[in-house]
Amino acid sequence: MAVIKPFRALRPPADFARAVASRPYDVLSSAEARAEASGNPRSFYHISKAEIDLAESEDPHGPAVYDKAAENLRQFMREGILKLEDQECYYIYELTMDGKSQTGLGALSWLRDYEQDKIRKHEQTRPDKELDRVNHIRSTGAQTGNVFLAMPDLEELSTLMEQWKDSHLPEYDFEAPDGIGHRLWVIGDQTTIARITELFAEKVPHTYIADGHHRAASAFRVLKDIESKGGLKGPDDPATYFLTTIFPASQLRILDYNRLVRDLNGLGRDSFLSRLYAQFNLRKTGKEPCRPQKPHEFGMYLEGSWYCLQAHEGIWQQNPIGELDITILHDQILEPILEIGDARTDPRVEFMGGIRGLDALAQRVDRGEMKIAFALYPVTIPQLFAVADTGQIMPPKSTWFEPKLRDGLLTYLIR
Repeated sequence: MAVIKPFRALRPPADFARAVASRPYDVLSSAEARAEASGNPRSFYHISKAEIDLAESEDPHGPAVYDKAAENLRQFMREGILKLEDQECYYIYELTMDGKSQTGLGALSWLRDYEQDKIRKHEQTRPDKELDRVNHIRSTGAQTGNVFLAMPDLEELSTLMEQWKDSHLPEYDFEAPDGIGHRLWVIGDQTTIARITELFAEKVPHTYIADGHHRAASAFRVLKDIESKGGLKGPDDPATYFLTTIFPASQLRILDYNRLVRDLNGLGRDSFLSRLYAQFNLRKTGKEPCRPQKPHEFGMYLEGSWYCLQAHEGIWQQNPIGELDITILHDQILEPILEIGDARTDPRVEFMGGIRGLDALAQRVDRGEMKIAFALYPVTIPQLFAVADTGQIMPPKSTWFEPKLRDGLLTYLIR
């Protein structure tokens, strides 16, 4: 069963929470972080993307950046911008977007579960991105990136958290500049803590990484490095755990993750469209965007017009990966017609998260930056679980989770 435990979070006082809270380090560039942190000395970007405090010419993955992150973390602690919790606690983290809320449990998850695939993955990681956070953790002695986990619904846990929310005031309650609401409750009651731990030990066989594969992989690499050097302080060493917030599946929202392609592989519009009829029903909607309403339906924007594509029955493989719309798009259009073999490395392909909307796809095409855009129906949570349960890996850029956890509200010190 899944092993979790409470911890002493390093976190801001309530008055500083909104100023400290920052978007995840990996969803924005150094320039964007520099702009967002401008005039805000309490922004967590000074720790998570410390290159903003150095010259713009500085290598964002150079040693000076990690040294600066460690220096800034210590300064935040000295100045009381971040304080260490007096006791080990669990945390309830509620996110609200467009009037819909989701509630997760902030806890440490066990890296041995990650190693043994009790914490299941669905995405490949890149060594260079792992190394960035490995160096960050080594320099700061802290895990500053919160890994977003999903779990099958467990009514008793959800009821317990809702009852706690109803009977206690939140420690944090603010709306971020992007309109996302953030509320956090601290669970310090020992009886409640013990019951939460027991529920996972008794009733939760697996959790699933929804967002944060690189953060989890980096924490594991740091553990193995410490272990190989004989530096672990026993089997329960702080480095054997990593920072997570765990959400019940029914509360999660996955947005579409769409594709743009730079050219039609030498084909004209009519020739390209004629190739699609063998595998899809096509319906032209003109200026009206086609947002897919069900699996195996696609929106396509080409030369100023939208089209709705419906895949013919039987053209996809009957397995968790084959049934994904991303796989169908690749197997029926990108590879055989546009000759795109690996979307992760082909420079002709770009990805756009659904949070940007369909108009943003069309604008890229209208400006001549890309030739064609495809809008996909979002991957579902059952599909994600099915892929992870069979040990398979989703195609790149398959899932876009919103809303996202903020960095800085919960940090975990391993050293």
